[in-house]
Amino acid sequence: MPVNCSENNRTVSVFTSKLAPAADICVGLAILMVVLLSTLGNGLVLMVSYRKRKKLVGSELLCVNLAIVDFLGCICFYPLSILSSFNHAWLGHNVTCVYYGLGCFIFGLCGMFTIAAISVIRYLKTCYSLVYAVWLEGANIRLVCGATWIIATVWSSFPLFGWGEYVPEPYGLSCTIAWRGYHTSVKDAVYVICSFACFTLIPVLLIVVSQCQILYKVYRFSYSLSARGIQNNLRQAEKRLTVMFFCISLGFVIAWAPYAVVSFLFIFHKDNWNMAPEGFVFPALFAKSSHIYNPFIYFYFKKAFRQELRCLLRSLCPRLVGHRVGVQSATVHQAPHPIHIQLQEQGFIQRKGFCLSQEKTQSKTRHTGSNHFHGRTAYSCWGSKLRVTPSTVDHRPAREFLPVSV
Repeated sequence: MPVNCSENNRTVSVFTSKLAPAADICVGLAILMVVLLSTLGNGLVLMVSYRKRKKLVGSELLCVNLAIVDFLGCICFYPLSILSSFNHAWLGHNVTCVYYGLGCFIFGLCGMFTIAAISVIRYLKTCYSLVYAVWLEGANIRLVCGATWIIATVWSSFPLFGWGEYVPEPYGLSCTIAWRGYHTSVKDAVYVICSFACFTLIPVLLIVVSQCQILYKVYRFSYSLSARGIQNNLRQAEKRLTVMFFCISLGFVIAWAPYAVVSFLFIFHKDNWNMAPEGFVFPALFAKSSHIYNPFIYFYFKKAFRQELRCLLRSLCPRLVGHRVGVQSATVHQAPHPIHIQLQEQGFIQRKGFCLSQEKTQSKTRHTGSNHFHGRTAYSCWGSKLRVTPSTVDHRPAREFLPVSV
């Protein structure tokens, strides 16, 4: 009986937060902010991609796969960590710990494999486009996306069958692979080393080497064209696309590098008190930030994405449409006010996947207390104070005005 009590107390202590209550709340709020921003940003990316799904090619499909990873990972797993932070202890103990650790490991590996696939495919297209152009489109890219999920799921499932283990992290508010299993048994040590080497170190090396080769190739090509005095718009578009994928890859590597380094150091230390709990919290939170910035990178570098996003927002919120300002000039003999400025709504339609604006320019006005067009009332913004006698006013219908964009 005393043995059982000690084991229960040890289990409870493992799942109890090692941070101060105020620090727990700060961690929960930080993860909540990550979830909200990632859900909003990646949700918009997925909606825009669905609207142009018939035009997605090559690396764009892999970007969609990466957005799915970030979106589902934040929705399915991080709320449990948020609630545990506010509770100052991990909720559900072993069952939810295995669920959280398994899911986060699957989505983490899938995201890393996707980034590595993007880098390698961009490298092959940039340096050997004539050889591999046929093989890097359509169905083959979909097979790559499917392979990333299958490999990540299979490898992450081994701890469920005794090869490896999912345990709480040292600060008690998250779960991950038992990196210290390196010291418990040979099979656990093999799983930890393979997880770190084959599924962390090798993909990172592929990402870094591929992106460096791409930048070098684009630089040489740009330099050769500039030396000949050739200006090519296609070259500028290719450079922007290259920089975009470089930022995506570099951001992912930088976000996960501190967590990988801390986990690597934790493998070879038997003592739990070599690092304060805060030393594990900050790398974990920094790694979670990798779910946020990809939508901002797409928005900054891709003009087509910005246009599609504007069309999507207008379709979701019709009140976001712009306005046109119509200016009507008249002589003293035509109206009591020489100048009338009228507001006119601008409607939008979508045709063949593009967002086109259609102006409602056919409008007629009547000189009453207010002007009418399109069944709505438009009042004069201002008018001159020139006094005109009623006898000099000509009651002819006013001329149609031309809309002026401001």
